[in-house]
Amino acid sequence: MKLGVFRHRGGEPHVGRLDGDVVIDLGPGDSVLSRVLDSGDGPEVPVSAVQWLLPFPVADYVDFYSSLEHATNLGRMFRADQEPLTPNWRHLPIGYHGRAGTVVVGGTEIRRPHGQRKVGDFGPSQKLDFELELGFVIGKPSRRGEPVPVEHALEHVFGSVLVNDWSARDIQAFEYVPLGPFLGKSFATSISPWVTTLDELTSVPGVEQDPVPLAHLRIENFAYDIPLEVELNGEVVSRTNARNLYWNVAQQIAHLTSNGASLRAGDLLATGTISGADERERGSLIELTWNEGPFLQDGDEVVLRGEPLGEVRGRVV
Repeated sequence: MKLGVFRHRGGEPHVGRLDGDVVIDLGPGDSVLSRVLDSGDGPEVPVSAVQWLLPFPVADYVDFYSSLEHATNLGRMFRADQEPLTPNWRHLPIGYHGRAGTVVVGGTEIRRPHGQRKVGDFGPSQKLDFELELGFVIGKPSRRGEPVPVEHALEHVFGSVLVNDWSARDIQAFEYVPLGPFLGKSFATSISPWVTTLDELTSVPGVEQDPVPLAHLRIENFAYDIPLEVELNGEVVSRTNARNLYWNVAQQIAHLTSNGASLRAGDLLATGTISGADERERGSLIELTWNEGPFLQDGDEVVLRGEPLGEVRGRVV
């Protein structure tokens, strides 16, 4: 199913199921995770007549770093005289906690962030970038202090969305050592208007993981076969596939909860930028231009697409 929250003719938010060119009204509600889904079908509303809202209140937001090609590209770019991957990369799914309160529905305008770009230099980011990602939505919480076994992790996943994790590369570069991304990432993250349940996705074997992960992360690797593309101002600039990801969502959940941290309904777990081996399969401008730019300008519109997840778009203002 494809489930979203919408408003029709200025009315209150309703939960709906997308069915082709119409939305089946499932009744009032502000979250696709709500009990309203147990109710029967209501009237049909044309997709063209609805205003999409955020499909669920985001509880916590975690962004991972799960693409081998993306991590390798950035390593070669910024650590040319060292191994491109950090020593821990192949041993656990690296991630950081983002800002749930700035996750917005696709179509929301993105205001250029300001920040400190270097010593004594504060102003608007000159290296604003997109990141092509998937996101997984937690529907079933877990108990604090009880790690989720990797083989049961998917039982906690409600569905998936497309994610654009907007990034201010110049702000990020100055601030991220030693604690990781902060203002360079926290200003906005866009997600697609509806959540697609996992039964709509095609699971395929994942890439070989070397070395074999530790026992709590060990599972037959899998990925989702989702063709992805990035369009910038009407021109497709990148095409790749989610099956390129090295770490899978079950391993991400097992890692996240391995210290006893709990999951909450509405948690959003993003994969990190998805890139492939080819130069035209890179999921960010910093990779596509090898940090030479141009980066996003005011008025630029970015559209990420990936069936059956739909699209997520945003315009820089």
